[in-house]
Amino acid sequence: MADNENTWDKLLQVKTTGRDDSKAGHDYYPYEPTPYPVLERLANRGLIRKKDVVLDYGCGKGRVDFFLSYQTKAKTIGIEYDERIYQSALENQKTAVSRARTVFVLARAEEYEVPSEGNRCYFFNPFSVEILRKVMAKIMESHEKKPREVFLFFYYPSEEYLSYLTEVDGLELYDEIPCGDLFEGNDPRERVMVFLLPHNRTENER
Repeated sequence: MADNENTWDKLLQVKTTGRDDSKAGHDYYPYEPTPYPVLERLANRGLIRKKDVVLDYGCGKGRVDFFLSYQTKAKTIGIEYDERIYQSALENQKTAVSRARTVFVLARAEEYEVPSEGNRCYFFNPFSVEILRKVMAKIMESHEKKPREVFLFFYYPSEEYLSYLTEVDGLELYDEIPCGDLFEGNDPRERVMVFLLPHNRTENER
């Protein structure tokens, strides 16, 4: 696994390895990069394409952004509240092969105004379910203002996350991408759960 991590970082010309819990607390969880094999499997699913705009919540050093923008040609927007880690993402952006398609924003996720073109959202347990509720409210508000198909990807989701997500009105469970075979132990949480906000047309569009 370590070889794979270093190989991809070298190819993308970034440095995204290592865990960082210096500012972790009750609401915001430690930075830990999504393993590259998981991102490979997600990219190969065909749910993220060149025309899409991916919002990466709790982007950390930018691994998801650099990888997906490289592999799928989509535009990525990384959202990070920790200024020190955000600066690491900006440093990586200077050398990244896919830097032209990546943007980073220093903001708290629950305060970030979702852009109308944002139609893919990625989460790797970056914060508490209380923060997730506020983030989802922002996403739903943007979706209501501009109806569009929005996919939300949750890697290694907690039961608390899933319990909440299944209760969100209008949000549909779309797919499950199993990843347990990529690691030892066959952990049942090793998966990407895919939810969908469908394109509900407004009266003016009908």
